[in-house]
Amino acid sequence: MRFAMILLGAALLASPAAAQSGGTAIPTATISSTLSLGTATPGGGFPLYGNAFAELMNAADPHLAIAPRNTKGSNENIPLLEKGELDLALVAGEPAYEAFAGIGRAKVALKILTAIYSNPGMFVVRADSPYTTIRDLVGQPVAFGARGSGLPILARYVLDGLGLKQDEDFKAVYLDRAGDGPAMVEDGRVAALWGAGIGWPGFAAVASSASGARFIAPSADEIARIRARHALLKPLTVPAGSYPKQTEPVASLGSWSFILTREDLPDDVAYRLAKTLHGIEATFCKKLAQACETKAANTVAAAPRPELIHPGVMKYFREIGVVK
Repeated sequence: MRFAMILLGAALLASPAAAQSGGTAIPTATISSTLSLGTATPGGGFPLYGNAFAELMNAADPHLAIAPRNTKGSNENIPLLEKGELDLALVAGEPAYEAFAGIGRAKVALKILTAIYSNPGMFVVRADSPYTTIRDLVGQPVAFGARGSGLPILARYVLDGLGLKQDEDFKAVYLDRAGDGPAMVEDGRVAALWGAGIGWPGFAAVASSASGARFIAPSADEIARIRARHALLKPLTVPAGSYPKQTEPVASLGSWSFILTREDLPDDVAYRLAKTLHGIEATFCKKLAQACETKAANTVAAAPRPELIHPGVMKYFREIGVVK
């Protein structure tokens, strides 16, 4: 939903609530209506993160009113942002990359508010599963994530780097709800569930189940092959203890997910969002493990190009010295 902006007068500029730039107050906007935040289907990582983000941001700044909204995920969030039907949205790294590059569609003019967390991709199987490698899963039913989410796109890149086709070499299953996947692994309807990230709910559910879990990721040689074909994917590690009974780190690869904004989100609003967000980094990390990666420096490092970061956010980053 688009929101109305009311610019405050000189009296507000002198108040403690005024945003500061090198000691000089700058005009600040008050949000008089709700900022909509697109997430994804229930049971996935985006709603978990988005709900926590909105709760803490709203508590930290009484002028903010962020309302999470379940969507079909990244592939729906991008056009909703373009049409102005969302103000903010969570978008996985691969759909964001394709949208910014104009791969399979026209380039978008959306902006990055923040990188949220890294997404090392991997499969989870039951602990008693006979499958130990990606090649073992060829020909088996595999749940690749919710329809419209970024997870199937990440899987497509990974598998393509190994010379495999998601819909031809596997019995690919696409979920209506991200939360449906763990039960399908547990009862044997699928041999594996594809997912990504640290603290991802689907992995946590399988790992906490009676049968337990084992993770399957590309080997070191496979990671090199994948990166030779798709350099956008970066080596990432899931630390030991990220999931119940996970005693060893898992090396994989993937990308960073983002919160994107509609193109015309005012600079003052983006500045205020960035300032509020990075002022509560420690609180956000305590509430949600994935949010420990939501840092200004990670946004600068993860953005495909600096100019894709919202100008209001860049203003704040320059003030705190993250960029020059």
